[in-house]
Amino acid sequence: MRRLSVIFGVLLLFAVGGCATRPPSVPAGISQRDLEQYAALRSTTVDPAIAERILALDPDQVTDADVRTVLAAGPTPRIINLHGGIYPVHLVMESFARFLVGMGYPEAKIRHPGDGRLSHSPYEPSTQITGVLAWYYEHEATMPMMIGHSQGGIQAVKVLYELDGAFGDRIPVWNPVTDSAEDRVTIVDPFTGKPRPVVGLRVGYVSVVAAGGAALLLPNQWSMAARLRVIPDTVEEFTGYALGLDMIAWDFSDSTSDFHANGKAVVRNVRLPASYSHISVAATSHLVRSQAMREWLNAYRPGVVDGVPVGEGSTDNALWAADVWFHIKKHWALEAQKVIRAQRALAIKG
Repeated sequence: MRRLSVIFGVLLLFAVGGCATRPPSVPAGISQRDLEQYAALRSTTVDPAIAERILALDPDQVTDADVRTVLAAGPTPRIINLHGGIYPVHLVMESFARFLVGMGYPEAKIRHPGDGRLSHSPYEPSTQITGVLAWYYEHEATMPMMIGHSQGGIQAVKVLYELDGAFGDRIPVWNPVTDSAEDRVTIVDPFTGKPRPVVGLRVGYVSVVAAGGAALLLPNQWSMAARLRVIPDTVEEFTGYALGLDMIAWDFSDSTSDFHANGKAVVRNVRLPASYSHISVAATSHLVRSQAMREWLNAYRPGVVDGVPVGEGSTDNALWAADVWFHIKKHWALEAQKVIRAQRALAIKG
């Protein structure tokens, strides 16, 4: 009897312990399988008041206050910057990264979680960048955006073709923390809870500036020579920026360098002033030093351009920065709203 009492007591402790470890926030009716399937959504915690404010945002009218007190406190997609291929042009995209941080974008969502770099090299295999994008989507429930400069712009479009299956239908997931490929070519979609291949994912926003030219003659970009200007359906909104005259990108101010969709993607072409330089067009960190400039950047709307503020430092590259920042804010809001709606739908499911 004494032994039975001891055994019963131990079993009782295990039972109580098991009950105590059940997360109190789990809605009734949500199974363990659901918890595993929707781990990314459930691990993204958002204050209810912030969630309401995010849902109330107009993605086309995001203010500085919205960025700093609302969006920055909610789900935030990664930004994958892709710099050009000639040293030290990577410093230009680092300048752009500092611009984003100065405008209120969380630095942790720009830096690589492994080595802390602020941009990716166009010499990283496009399959690796594609695998990283899929890993972020699976683990964080937000789809990264891509911003590419020069050869980095070519690489961004190449990633879209990787997602389209143009070069193969099996792309390994790439873990950015360990900086290594995982032994799988599928992820668990954070919104459906079901396995899906990396190929076929769709990115919300991609933009490229000064892409093309001699870089297409490099062996790693030969496959893009006939593809660069044709954007597949693996992106929702794409913007291609060209300079007024760009000898390096072989852009001579005519429609032959325009990007166009081969399907349903929304594709814009924006012509920047001829005074902008191919090498330094993304150098924008200086713009955040002026309060007047920051206010102008946040008030900018495509197609409605008031005069750029002058008298408080350089205004170089302000038009490019303003247009990119507008679309980053827009898709940041859309991604955050998508996550919150999915979290609420998951709760209702219970």
